[in-house]
Order: sequence, then C-alpha cells, then structure tokens
Amino acid sequence: MTRLRAPFGPWDPAPLSEVVARFSGSGSRWWVAGGHAIELAVGRRIRSHADVDVLLLRRDQLVVQRALPGWQWWAADPPGTLRPWAADEVLPPEVHDIWCRPGPDDPWRVQVMLDESDGHEWVSRRDSRLRRPISALGTVSAGGVPYLAPDVQLYYKADSTRPKDETDFAAALPVLTDEQRRRLADALLMTYGPHPWIARLRA
Repeated sequence: MTRLRAPFGPWDPAPLSEVVARFSGSGSRWWVAGGHAIELAVGRRIRSHADVDVLLLRRDQLVVQRALPGWQWWAADPPGTLRPWAADEVLPPEVHDIWCRPGPDDPWRVQVMLDESDGHEWVSRRDSRLRRPISALGTVSAGGVPYLAPDVQLYYKADSTRPKDETDFAAALPVLTDEQRRRLADALLMTYGPHPWIARLRA
C-alpha cells in the first residue's frame, strides 16, 4: 500500500467560505475546529493559519467523501504516515485525522479530525470521562458558520501548548464564560494534571 511519511508536502488551506459551502449540505453535524474556531469565538483575526480543520463525529466520517467528491483522502494511520482512504471504507478507531487535497499534485487543502460519541453525547478521544451533549459541543457564528466551542478546542490545544496555542488561549480567555472557564479548568486537571492554564482560568 502506498504510504506517505512526514513531511507530507505543502499546504494551501481552503478558504473558510469554501469549507462551509462544501460541508453545509452534508446532513450531519460538523464544526470548524483549530485556530479558526478560536477566531470565530473571539470575532476577529488572531494569526495566520497553516491549515484549516473540520471536526466530525466518527460515526459521520463518510461525510468527508461526500463533501469532497473526486478529491484524494488520506488517513493518518498510524501516526507519522498517511495512506489512501478508500471509498466507503470505515476507518479503524486509531485513525483520528484525514488529510484531503483535490489531486496528487495539489497541496493539501482540508484536514478533518474524527471524535467519538456515545448516543447523544460527545466523548473526548483524549479522555473518555470527558463528555457533553453533542448539541452543546459547538455554536454558530453570526455568519452561520458552525464552530467548536472554545473551551473544547482549547482543551485539545492544551496537550502541546505550542506558541500558536498560547496565542489562541490568550485571545480566547477574555471571551470565555464563567461556565466555560470552569469546565476547561476541570477538564485540564482531570486529563493532564497540573497545567499552567488552570490558574489563569480560575483567576
């Protein structure tokens, strides 16, 4: 089987408007994720972006193939490699990321992340104790773009806290509600233990 190993080639992220247009007719829930989700929550541009991320529930993974027909879809399986994702193939649980591009000579345009669910609940792929109703996993911008709740997105970013993650946290902190601050602080402590963001969330 053909596999790609990191580095996987250049990115030219699809504009957010194109992502919205392609996924809006899917009939399933989806959310803009990553740094774009933080910017939608904050309501302004924060930084440049090397990619564009979409979150889907694992049970809805084939939405990717319907939203991006004729594209190449590559599964991150195992981490550190990409391999072609066949039409209608159900990906194994260890695959959480899908890279997509229009053709073999094109740059990557969209990255899709898969998260878990149990009935009407979202279940974090990092810690199955962390759950919430799927209906409360995200919200919709004034322009009609669904995006991941900032406390959920920051929870995932907290694992590595790269400079861009610190930038996103600092930008999002003032707009988090008291409930979002509490939930994020509790989630960080439960999953990661002592974390430098917790004191700032509880200040």
